[in-house]
Amino acid sequence: MPTVDNNGTTIYYEVHGEGSPIVFVHGSGGHHAAWWQQVAALRDRHTIVTLDLRGFGNSDADATYDSLNFPGDIVAVIEDADLTDAVLLGQSIGAAAALKAALRVPERVRGVILAHSLGGIDAPEVTPLVKADRAEAEKLPVIDRLLTKRFREEEAAKTFLFTQMGTFNKARMQDLRNLSSDGPTPADVAGSGIRVAFLAGEKDAVLSPATVTKAHELIDGSLLEIVPDAPHSMYWERPQQFNAAVKKLVDALAPVAVGAAAQKEA
Repeated sequence: MPTVDNNGTTIYYEVHGEGSPIVFVHGSGGHHAAWWQQVAALRDRHTIVTLDLRGFGNSDADATYDSLNFPGDIVAVIEDADLTDAVLLGQSIGAAAALKAALRVPERVRGVILAHSLGGIDAPEVTPLVKADRAEAEKLPVIDRLLTKRFREEEAAKTFLFTQMGTFNKARMQDLRNLSSDGPTPADVAGSGIRVAFLAGEKDAVLSPATVTKAHELIDGSLLEIVPDAPHSMYWERPQQFNAAVKKLVDALAPVAVGAAAQKEA
């Protein structure tokens, strides 16, 4: 599988399938293999690119674990794979990196799906809401924030595998720096011309649907999909619903053809 150098750090990625590209960016407990249920479901219709941010999976670690380097890792993969018209999907902390990466190479990116995250968007209307959600989440054990109790009881094997995924990473959540730094404003996003979609779970214990909805209202032209009964790690626990939502949002992010736009105006 290919690798690319980003300023001396080797970044691992994989490419599967054919069609318009979707780049999946994992969260703090994942890596490229976390998307196994998405690759299998979507590769017949799309080129699926999965990657390991520095410090995760098969990519090199660095000495700082500074998340401000993550967008560059994604851009390096996009350029090395020569992707155009791509949709970037970031899960949790991966969403902030995905949005910043898209803003660096807007000519290669059609849109960004922010899954269970606001993508680090800096706006006074949502910052206190995010802090309040986080304070409530921190009252819970980590596994309770990510997967529902029912899933853990009924799917013991998948739950065990979920907890093992992070053991392949060198970086841990507590190692990561600047996760909330240098976020774009709603004006930055609007000025880029990149369309944004928010994908949320009704039962997300980390980020409430109300907070996501407020962010959606701040971003002109953004899309919002809230999946019923879905937790923070929807991609793992409810892959069919997650994949269906991704398909829907990717299609909705498609550029409108000139002829179709003219007919609509008429």
